[in-house]
Amino acid sequence: MLNIIWLLLLASGIIVAALNGNIEVVSQAALGAAKDAVEVCFNLIGIMALWLGIMKIAEKGGLIQILAFLLNPLLKRLFPSIPSGHPAMGAIVLNLSANMLGLGNAATPFGMKAMQEMQKLNGDRDEASTAMCTFLALNTSCITLIPATIIGIRVSYGSADPTEIVGACIFATSCATVVAVSLDWLLRNLYRPGRKN
Repeated sequence: MLNIIWLLLLASGIIVAALNGNIEVVSQAALGAAKDAVEVCFNLIGIMALWLGIMKIAEKGGLIQILAFLLNPLLKRLFPSIPSGHPAMGAIVLNLSANMLGLGNAATPFGMKAMQEMQKLNGDRDEASTAMCTFLALNTSCITLIPATIIGIRVSYGSADPTEIVGACIFATSCATVVAVSLDWLLRNLYRPGRKN
């Protein structure tokens, strides 16, 4: 569906430019956007390498285990079906840590690992388990304490104060997390197996 929307947007832009006699604008915009995208990616490499390195040091230095210990009471309430010490819980902690640092790209492999481990607990069922649904909601809406990627993009575009969005980002992502966890809890209890609707 998304591909169709993109195709319609692209086609309508080309048609409107052709009708107005400005078809060269489409080529200039496409080439300019491609150039800008490459420049932004190169500028982000250093920032991503720095934060991924910090994550690796934290993982090797035991900080992730400490974080897992501190988050354990909350995570046990959010994921009661995952046994203590299961590899899924470690992957969830790594995913949430990367998301909190604003490293969505770094969080993705940990999220996939968490889903794989939860699928092992889910057995051969084709439908997602409650824990998987909760994790998806939490991963999508996770609180971001340091929006490193956004700060990096703002730096690459020459922002005078690239960190001024930190407060707003923490507020917005906190609201998103509260809503996601609340809706997950509500829907989980509303549609609990065995409950008569």
